[in-house]
Amino acid sequence: MSGARSGPPRPAYLVQGSDAGLVSQALSALLGELAGSEGAGAIPIEEYGEPGRDEQLMLGPVLDACRTPPFLADRRVVVARSATGIDAAQANAVTAYLADPLDTTVLVLALSGKAAPAAVAKAVREVGAVIDTEPAGGGRARTAWFSEHVRASGVHLDASATGRLEEHLGEDLARLSGILSTLESAFGPGARLSREDLEPFLGHAGGVAPWDLTDALDKGDGPGALAALGRLLGGGERHPLQVIATLQRHYGAMLRLDGADVTDEQGAALLTGLRPFPAKKALVQSRRLGHRGITRSIALLAGADLDLRGRTGWPPELVMEVLIARLAQLARLAGASGAGRRAAAR
Repeated sequence: MSGARSGPPRPAYLVQGSDAGLVSQALSALLGELAGSEGAGAIPIEEYGEPGRDEQLMLGPVLDACRTPPFLADRRVVVARSATGIDAAQANAVTAYLADPLDTTVLVLALSGKAAPAAVAKAVREVGAVIDTEPAGGGRARTAWFSEHVRASGVHLDASATGRLEEHLGEDLARLSGILSTLESAFGPGARLSREDLEPFLGHAGGVAPWDLTDALDKGDGPGALAALGRLLGGGERHPLQVIATLQRHYGAMLRLDGADVTDEQGAALLTGLRPFPAKKALVQSRRLGHRGITRSIALLAGADLDLRGRTGWPPELVMEVLIARLAQLARLAGASGAGRRAAAR
């Protein structure tokens, strides 16, 4: 990110991401760089909007401030924070200003929760920089993003420690900066740390993506599915009914594919409304579970939904653990019977 912000201050910056904590951290780092670019405190900073507020930000006063020359300073920074995004009328106003920005103003837009409209992002890129605070996707992109932030910190983690930290934080990426700062305070700048050095500073495990749970269930991995459930309910702070809704969508897609004349991911995507990759996974799993396995899974979900609403009086965590164990067992038995049939055919 620092490469995008090198050189003198530019007329506009956009900081955006779904995690408000990461947006706040990136914004603080950017404002620190802008203030330091001409001497600490040399650039007045005016802020509009409040972090965490879902109220629509009124951009009229923001743009009026952008068009006003600074008083007793060479430059001013105008910061607009919003958790609800920018509507079409505001987007037009912002792009109109950025077509001819005042050269003594630096406009900083900080958006958490929703990305900026494409026209606004394009206009900012033409005169300044866009800072996306999260990786563009999962897998390699996420690992590359994580490794880049670790390398930019004041300590050096070996590969094992970096992998352990990434796995432990899961979706809770906003905690990364705090842990790295704590490690630097404890061991000193430039310290080289191993996994054993890292462990005492990890704290609670962060949340994981919902597909970590559904992938484990599809494989019949009971322990892995229960671990993912614990992290969704704990670090992920998801309510059990939210997890039920995720599972209903997952198994509902299989139910739509059950008995359908669909043989490829494009047909599965068209029928389920999913993207091709998850649609392909749903198609494969629906064939693996079969009609009886799918209908049994739907029945288990319906029962758990009623139990969460008070039918049995069980604690919600127990309801979910029993549900996950049963769903994983269904997939495991389906996989074992499928392997048996393939062996017999050979």
